[in-house]
Amino acid sequence: MSGATHGTAPGRRLYDRAAELAAVARLTDPATGGGGVLFVTGGPGEGRSALLARAADGFPGAAYRVAAPGHRVPWSGARVLFGALAPTAADARRALRTARGEDGLAAAVSGLLGDRPALICLDDLHLWDAHARAALAVAWRRGPGPDRGGPRWLVSAAPHHRPPEVPGAETVRLGRLGPDGARALLGDLCAPPPAPPVVRRLLEAAAGHPGVLVAAVRRLTPAQRAGAAPLPEPPVDGSVLTEVYGGFLAHLPADSRRLLTVVALAGRTDEGGREGGHRLPGVAVDAVLGAARAARVPAEPLDGLVADGLLRRADGLLRFEDPFLGRAVLASAPASRHHGARRADAPRPARTAVALARGERHRADRLGPPAAVRALAPVVRGRSHLVRGLAALAGGPVMDAHEALLRAAELLRDRAPAEASDARFLAMEAAWAGGDVDACRAALGCGGDAGGTERDFLDGLGAALAVRLDEARPSLARVVARDGAEDDPRLLLRAGSAALVLGDTAAAARVHARALARARAEHRTALLPRALEHLAYAELRAGRYARAARTAREGLRAAELTGQRNVAAHQHAVLALAASVVGDGPAVAEHAGLALDTARPHGLVQAATLAEWALARAELGSGLAARAAARLVPLVRAGPRGGHFALRMLVVPCFVEAAVAAGRAAEARTAAGEYAVWAAQGVDRAAPALLARCRALLAQGEEDGEAAHWFGEAVRRHEGCGNDFERARTLLAYGTWLRRRRRPGAARGPLGDALVTFERAAADHWADHARSELRATGGAGGGPADPAAWGLLTPQQQRIARLAARGATNREIAGRLALSPRTVDHHLRNVFARLGIRSRVELAGPAGRWDEGARGLSGPEPPDRFQAGGTEVKGLVSRRARRSAGSS
Repeated sequence: MSGATHGTAPGRRLYDRAAELAAVARLTDPATGGGGVLFVTGGPGEGRSALLARAADGFPGAAYRVAAPGHRVPWSGARVLFGALAPTAADARRALRTARGEDGLAAAVSGLLGDRPALICLDDLHLWDAHARAALAVAWRRGPGPDRGGPRWLVSAAPHHRPPEVPGAETVRLGRLGPDGARALLGDLCAPPPAPPVVRRLLEAAAGHPGVLVAAVRRLTPAQRAGAAPLPEPPVDGSVLTEVYGGFLAHLPADSRRLLTVVALAGRTDEGGREGGHRLPGVAVDAVLGAARAARVPAEPLDGLVADGLLRRADGLLRFEDPFLGRAVLASAPASRHHGARRADAPRPARTAVALARGERHRADRLGPPAAVRALAPVVRGRSHLVRGLAALAGGPVMDAHEALLRAAELLRDRAPAEASDARFLAMEAAWAGGDVDACRAALGCGGDAGGTERDFLDGLGAALAVRLDEARPSLARVVARDGAEDDPRLLLRAGSAALVLGDTAAAARVHARALARARAEHRTALLPRALEHLAYAELRAGRYARAARTAREGLRAAELTGQRNVAAHQHAVLALAASVVGDGPAVAEHAGLALDTARPHGLVQAATLAEWALARAELGSGLAARAAARLVPLVRAGPRGGHFALRMLVVPCFVEAAVAAGRAAEARTAAGEYAVWAAQGVDRAAPALLARCRALLAQGEEDGEAAHWFGEAVRRHEGCGNDFERARTLLAYGTWLRRRRRPGAARGPLGDALVTFERAAADHWADHARSELRATGGAGGGPADPAAWGLLTPQQQRIARLAARGATNREIAGRLALSPRTVDHHLRNVFARLGIRSRVELAGPAGRWDEGARGLSGPEPPDRFQAGGTEVKGLVSRRARRSAGSS
């Protein structure tokens, strides 16, 4: 859902949803034969995503959950949809081309799914781009009916989005929970159940809203749940509502948001300045229009907000249809004013509305808080800054977030030390993401009265930023040991960050995995994207690229569901780097581009550096060394215009390799000298091996003995480092150097090891490079066909190989096994590499010998006959196989 959605989790019961579940059952009933569309609408936190998850979990066939794309660029929604349905990135790109052509989106989906029963759950249709929405509407109108097969579509949208007219489609509207449903949900959330007075107070404050109820309960301490400590007053305050509605508001057009702020603030204050209570009172339309004119806020969105149901207009008054939405707008309004706020032509009840609505259009550092805000208690102002800082950290300029969070830490230091500690850590995270060392030190320095583990964290990280690592290690090691043993996910994230600074990537991954597990167990939906971001980066640093990509994909979905664009940008950057390992150039370009689209305007230097590094690695793997070196030069440069301070040294080995190949040896030598100083500090286990590889590459033009020595040192030091991909790259560089020195026999060993490692990591592009080098030594890309290697193939690869050996083309195999021809080709390439062969004709030998051996153990087996193109193909090698051998 848009915003931080805290409806019922997928594994929990859905309360007061009998009608909605019945509609889902009608859609997914196997007796209907397939087809059909069901639209589900509901507000933030009311459980749209939970209903989709329940439907997907219970569907007997293939079920796909597709989140809204992070950007509304043309066809971004179709790209996300096909990425979820397609087995490979190439299939997804081909489907996108089909969707843009005459056949349309329905033909593209049909081509990917075939005749399989499938349920496609699309979340947040209102956030999809117009091109994809129009194509989906056409597909639904022209698609097969329930009696003619085809996929079933379950589509969620916000209540203000009007679903397209689709014949036979059903629409259900999620509402609030009744008292019994809300009480049952509360019992599901808490063990042991809260005290009865606490239950009554929470149910009254949440008014049946499941997301608000979950968010309000989660922030209570055990003592507050048991009734031994007083509840926050009010139990549902601005921070709770911002958590639930923040993402929804962030996706509204800017003019609509500003106008809602005018309405909320004008209705909040009457002539005497009193609060409006739980439900904001109505405000005169004329007063709103006057306030909007005074604040220079366009009034044109008003009719649309009324038509969409966000505002209600009756008897000349405006009020919010959802009172929680009005209060969320108030909570997210900037506490600032402007010189024109007290213009005489603005109605008195709307003066505050004018001030705060105009404040959205000006930088906060140019505006001072009004006297009313200054008079508030420091803790209230501190929490206000904390909310704004969190919003900016999730989806705005990170240095704005840093300033707001730093101010929150100062205001909360004496009266709410736990919240001040969180604000300090988040301010440091914001500055870290922005690559600003001085701002990181400022965040660490504002905790002068901290003690215990927090003191260790502040002192240790401060020493590390000053490059006094010997001083930093004891303090940070204590943080890892203490906070790493806690159950609080916030403390676990802090411990994982300390482990990363120490270079202990294994501990960082372990601690961040615990933080993720705790966040899930506590249903802390808003915290999940950050936990996944930290874990993905830790896996990346550890060289576990496949795990990093899997975690980043999950983190990307979580970030998009909660509207955390900055986290999504970081996950796109991680996915780009992981794709550069595999050698998927189009995926690198797509993810890096999406990361940079957010990173550049929001000042996310860390994400931008990762994305640029991924692009350079892809260019280097494609033989574009000069372009890669030019891209990497700014990343390894120190200073404000350089790369991220914590990533600069990690990029150097890649830069040295590209620069040497591009003839920029002098720059490479300078960077390697700086890298040598950093590697000696022991904060990266792979650094000594990578330094030796850099020295070997730089020595290639000199005496062979020196290069050979450093290549040998690099291979030796890679043992036990844990990064198999970098080890394989070293072996590839070593084997290539040996081959060019006309030592093919010596080159085959490292090249063969590199090939096997690349294949194991599914790094197809790098494996092709190693295979070509191996063949250049006189080998056959892995040696003669080994029948024993057949047993190492997966069952799917064995089926494909047998059919290919019997003469079937890729298209015929694809039809037989319900795959795409491109997927068949991908599997065959891996089969050739594993068996050490070059063509389909050579498949006959290992396939026949393996089957012969299997029959010797289990008795005769009936011949397998395959109808290819209408003609029965018998035996192991057919004329078609011989004809197709040349094209393989």
